[in-house]
Amino acid sequence: MILQRTIKNSVSTRGVGLHTGEKVTLTLHPANEDQGIVFTRSDLETPIKIQVSPFMVTETKLCSTIGVDQFKVSTVEHIMSALSASGIDNIVIDVNGSEVPIMDGSSIAFIHLIKSAIIKEQKKPKKFVVINELIEVKDEDRLAKFEPHQGFVIDFMIDFPHPAFNDEDSHVSIDFFKDSYIKGISRARTFGFMQEVEYLRTNGLARGGSLDNAIVLDEYKILNEDGLRYSDEFVRHKILDAVGDLYMLGSPIIGKFTAYKSGHELNNKLLRALVENPQSWSLENLDNNNIEMAELAKNYLLIANEFSNKRIDKIQ
Repeated sequence: MILQRTIKNSVSTRGVGLHTGEKVTLTLHPANEDQGIVFTRSDLETPIKIQVSPFMVTETKLCSTIGVDQFKVSTVEHIMSALSASGIDNIVIDVNGSEVPIMDGSSIAFIHLIKSAIIKEQKKPKKFVVINELIEVKDEDRLAKFEPHQGFVIDFMIDFPHPAFNDEDSHVSIDFFKDSYIKGISRARTFGFMQEVEYLRTNGLARGGSLDNAIVLDEYKILNEDGLRYSDEFVRHKILDAVGDLYMLGSPIIGKFTAYKSGHELNNKLLRALVENPQSWSLENLDNNNIEMAELAKNYLLIANEFSNKRIDKIQ
């Protein structure tokens, strides 16, 4: 049986917020079983706690923002993506500002941060969201859907009318119970267009954006001197975002997620539609009494252990 996980030690990192441009310290703390993923704002006179859930997402323009009333934390998708990949169920994420630092625009810095904290197995079983039937949401030609599948597959296609994008590198399908998140997804950076960046800055956003933490394109080409980390880095970053957005459920998924031109908004709408249709999913443990599920459990452990480099402390 796969057990819940937290971290052994508190660890911190510091970086700049992509939109605010403010220096922010982010600290990860261990949490008890069944506590889930909780964000806190330590910069406020009365610190607040925000439990992640699809219904705590308040804004989806440019990033995923969670919050209560005016107390919010934005750009949470990259740290959430890293937590999903590492199999972390219970953790407290403290930020002393309104935005998670962007780091290099991918999730690799958060991967290293979690690894440095040492993953700790807990005593209670991990819960998986098992997709039982098709559910989908659409917005004009954009689509996001879940369907049953023995594994966790993300099949994503993007479509941008720009010379840097081509059909061959606009579609990727990955099964995270078989394929490596670290090798295939974690280093894919966020991207944007120069004209959009200039517009955002005139409106007080993207103040922390630079070629050090994003892929930037002008009308014809990529401006980053080192080019891309993957030939299809754009769609791989969209998968990175989707992994983080979907982990707002607080549990890993067994099923297939298919997306065409989807983003934070449609990803969240799909999660809400799923939760509001309880017949379409179930919350289960991967049990050795079920041979098929036991094989999934072994695959999941192999991938998650690769992440942690087998440094997992068991509670005695």
